[in-house]
Amino acid sequence: MIAISDDFLRGSLPPLVTPFRKGAVDREAFERLIRFQLDSGSHGIVVTGTSGEPAMLTTTERIGLFHTAVTTSAGRLPVIAATGAHTLEATIELTEAAERAGADAVMVVTPYYSKPPEEGVVRYYRQVAASTGLPVLIYHIPGRAGIAVRPEVVERIATESPNIVGVKHSAYDLLWITEVISRLGSQFRVLVGVEELSFPMLAIGASGLVNAAANVAPRAVRSLYESVAAGNLDEARRLHYALYELNSAVFWDTNPGPVKYLMWKTGLLPDNEHRLPMTGPNEAACRRLDELLHTIRPLLDADRTRTPA
Repeated sequence: MIAISDDFLRGSLPPLVTPFRKGAVDREAFERLIRFQLDSGSHGIVVTGTSGEPAMLTTTERIGLFHTAVTTSAGRLPVIAATGAHTLEATIELTEAAERAGADAVMVVTPYYSKPPEEGVVRYYRQVAASTGLPVLIYHIPGRAGIAVRPEVVERIATESPNIVGVKHSAYDLLWITEVISRLGSQFRVLVGVEELSFPMLAIGASGLVNAAANVAPRAVRSLYESVAAGNLDEARRLHYALYELNSAVFWDTNPGPVKYLMWKTGLLPDNEHRLPMTGPNEAACRRLDELLHTIRPLLDADRTRTPA
């Protein structure tokens, strides 16, 4: 594995949503979301990950968001560009564009829909990694991609491509994390991609959180990570339960619908606009989310109402 600084790709790395307005990407709102994360002390941001709805964006729009994130963050926090696409060629195009834009790392989802054999997955990551000098994260999300990658395959990929430095694990399998860390060591970054399991995954050695709820309550999610890192498990456990309903709410309808609804209700987004086939949460989910807002007020940042939208 290539050398990276000890604090890089650790901590709370919120996967930013992509705001829309009148059918277009709302870049001004996106810039405000980045500044909100900066003010909240997040340790990095992920751009056009699942919560950023890459399937709803053109390649040009995704590249534009990479540039906006790098320019707005201005080196104050790492920018991780999610560059996975439907073909190898498109993934390499986005990966090279992210590097040119100044991103600090890229995250590449496993090839989806086609359900390739393991050999195809290994070769895919080998070619993507060879196309960039940036650190590369595997994005393991079997529920959406349709394939699961065994820990021994992750080990082979990382061994053959030294700039593959970690994985985001979006599945409910704690043993998988244990096996990956056992095979590749604690310097190989494992990022939590299941909001409800943030605390237990950190407790067994995950390096950080890519938690969609951090779009809404970034300080609380950051504090959960920092409590575990400091060995304060009592405080981490308290935050786990304080965040539990919000973490669960991410999936009360298709992500990022519930998150965007909460951001709109709390003034972080000026509009609750979506691109088809995505829509906002259904009526029942909206009622639950409205009730949730009353119970999570202690988690919301004190300056939330002063955040311009």
